Amino acid sequence: MSYPQSDQDSLIIKYLPLVKRVVGRIEVKDSEYEKEDLLSVGVMGLMDAIKKYDNKKQVPFEAYATLRIRGTVIDELRKSGRVSRDKIAKLNQYYSAKEDLEKRLVRTPDESEICEELGIGDKELYKLHETVHYLSKISLESAVYSKNGDDIQLIDMVEDNNTFSPEEQYVKNEEKEVLSMAISKLKDRERIILNLYYVEELPLKDIAYILDISIPRVSQIHGKVLIKLRQIIKPMLEE
Repeated sequence: MSYPQSDQDSLIIKYLPLVKRVVGRIEVKDSEYEKEDLLSVGVMGLMDAIKKYDNKKQVPFEAYATLRIRGTVIDELRKSGRVSRDKIAKLNQYYSAKEDLEKRLVRTPDESEICEELGIGDKELYKLHETVHYLSKISLESAVYSKNGDDIQLIDMVEDNNTFSPEEQYVKNEEKEVLSMAISKLKDRERIILNLYYVEELPLKDIAYILDISIPRVSQIHGKVLIKLRQIIKPMLEE
């Protein structure tokens, strides 16, 4: 069934509250996504629902539109949040090179030494920091403890209410305890960034404003802090 343009405009206005309700229920653990952006995507889903709705199937329009709006938002999150296998592979190469240098030098190598080992420059290093930053959007634990994140998507950040087994919960609690101890070893500014990002859940632009630095710089520092945390945690787990 196709509505005249004037009727379509009226329906969009009428069902805007529905879009807000649907988008409001999609809890994504990523504070960089502004609700206004997701609302715009939801409106596109509503417009698609208006164009494709068939009242002959006796499905209430609001129920049909809800599915379309939610599906459109989720699809957009999938497309926007992917971390490719190639980026994960390069990050793992970084970690491997760092471990090899640690064994040869019998100390922790600095980033310039790791870059020389890999044959990469500052631009490639910045991209590695960005990859770590994107991985962290799932959770701080995922970014620090996971070494592999093939095709991680923002849809994976939607709240999961599944309960853990006692064994899984024990491991989770132990990881959090170690992570807390590792964070205490960071510099004040590094702890501030983690607190603003994970506890206060501020978007990067707000953190950049507070610290008086650029948004890319916040992202870069955040990635470096996570790599540093992994470095601190590794010997703690081996004890």
